[in-house]
Amino acid sequence: MTTAAFAPQDLSKRVAPATALRNTVTLAWRNLVQIKHNPMELLDLSIQPIMFVLLFAYVFGPAMEGSVEAYLPIVIPGIIAQNALFAGMSTGFGLNTDITKGVFDRFRSLPIARSAPLAGRIIADTVKQAWSMTVLLLVGIAIGFRVETNVLALLTAFALLLAFAILFSWTSVYIAMKVNEPEKVQIFGFVVIFPLSFLSTAFIKSTHGIPGPVAYIMDNSPVTHLVEALRGLLVGGPVLEHAWISLAWGMGISLVFAPLSLRAFKQRA
Repeated sequence: MTTAAFAPQDLSKRVAPATALRNTVTLAWRNLVQIKHNPMELLDLSIQPIMFVLLFAYVFGPAMEGSVEAYLPIVIPGIIAQNALFAGMSTGFGLNTDITKGVFDRFRSLPIARSAPLAGRIIADTVKQAWSMTVLLLVGIAIGFRVETNVLALLTAFALLLAFAILFSWTSVYIAMKVNEPEKVQIFGFVVIFPLSFLSTAFIKSTHGIPGPVAYIMDNSPVTHLVEALRGLLVGGPVLEHAWISLAWGMGISLVFAPLSLRAFKQRA
């Protein structure tokens, strides 16, 4: 009796760019469709932002600005920016979950582009970011917030937020590649994102009256520049300088963490 010998498939061979793009879109769709089987993920993207809007507006608004209506132009852009940073952590959380559950091992056995699982995750989470920002704006409008610019400025605000979120998400991707549990990615999020968002002007009009060293950190925070650019695009004010500085911060972060993430990704994949 003879047995047929099968040569192992050469999966190291590069795939064509069109094939890589198709693989990426397929895996991005996979990450979005799974929300149907895990609706709690969509609730996390919707309920938490709504709670932040209502709590900050109705609890802190009257104390800080005298009324909810006066505080909304300040807090809505701030919460949108903060939520984008937290949502960026979901990229790392999802990646680490796929890795620890062996999903990436299955991807390695398939003749697909090696970058597709990572790129597909990032694209899917970008769509989720857009959904979350839409929810925040709609809730804000429902309780009195008004976009005082125009449609082009609103779309630019979306583009700026998503660009910064994608650039910043490389930090969570790198953490996801280095830790062995998804919960550790979340811990990183709370340890880093909370101080980063509160040491900014996300929830206040200015740093007037804040001690000098703390005020300096807040004035130069990437989150401050992102928030101020969003305020300018949504309710009016300076935009260009803040937008460029926030994107420069994002590019700097990605230039550090993207190569580290890709190297760690290749080592694990």
